[in-house]
Amino acid sequence: MHPDGERGLSPPPSPRPSGVLVTSAGLVLAVTLALVVSRRSTRAGIDDAHPSVALPERLEGFRPELWYLPDDSMLGFVEIPAGPFTMGSDPGQDSLAFDIEWWGEGRVQGTVTLPTFYLARTEVTVAQYAAFVNDAAYPVLDPRALRAPPGHPVTHVAWTDAVAYARWLDGALREPSGQDAGPLRETGIPGLLDAGYHVALPSEAEWEKAARGTDGRVYPWGGEPRRDRANYRARATVAVGSFDCPECPYPVLDMSGNVWEWTRSPYRPYPFDVTEEAIELGVDALWVMRGGSFGDPEPFIRAANRGGADPGARRPFIGFRVALVPR
Repeated sequence: MHPDGERGLSPPPSPRPSGVLVTSAGLVLAVTLALVVSRRSTRAGIDDAHPSVALPERLEGFRPELWYLPDDSMLGFVEIPAGPFTMGSDPGQDSLAFDIEWWGEGRVQGTVTLPTFYLARTEVTVAQYAAFVNDAAYPVLDPRALRAPPGHPVTHVAWTDAVAYARWLDGALREPSGQDAGPLRETGIPGLLDAGYHVALPSEAEWEKAARGTDGRVYPWGGEPRRDRANYRARATVAVGSFDCPECPYPVLDMSGNVWEWTRSPYRPYPFDVTEEAIELGVDALWVMRGGSFGDPEPFIRAANRGGADPGARRPFIGFRVALVPR
């Protein structure tokens, strides 16, 4: 059970959590509202429901002219090479493992093979989300989402908000305005988009592979918890990228702690099947979150741990990151 007492925000006690169910019509409406957001909303239509958010002129390590994405040649996207990895937990090797991490069918772990994808180095920040809100005139249903410092992970965002941001960023990268086009052409992003990649939330398999690599480690940095590698057992979020992780299998940060991260995967019992991502409306009531948060203890920040939440949940410990994935 999560510290706030809400079911579904920590590993449920069974592989098929009851959680807080949503109707098929309700989920369709919520997802549709997120996905119809236009990338270039007319500025004349902005009112009190779509406030313009003040953003800093400079933010160290980020590019204000490119929606506050990280200042490097890939705008913060890190390549995760194609190939197999071990998914799930073996309680013989990890005494903190929950039964929802067991593979089933007589196996405690399974092998999943993924194509090459690119994961954002850190969670989406308040500044990045505010750039989206301003550009798309996107409604902010919980004003606390934009109250943290600009370099902290955005929180108080629902799964539908995360999906909307990913869709907007995909459009922004494909059809930049005149002032954005020049800097964007200097990056490696246009080539990936031309090759068939698009911006989306990561699946839980993509998230787990990026977090633990191919050697089945318990935490992104190794087999034991380390307070100098992640923000957990704490009181609040910290700026993204505050904890270096030279031992991590890939140069992605904050995969443990800081905030739980939405994925595009509905919460289902293992084994995970990369060919079955269709949503079963009326059955898929929860969506997978990964990584644990700033307030969680060691069991919740392990790389294989699974959490689930209602798609409309907006909490101070839930955020997200995005990925470039092949269609």
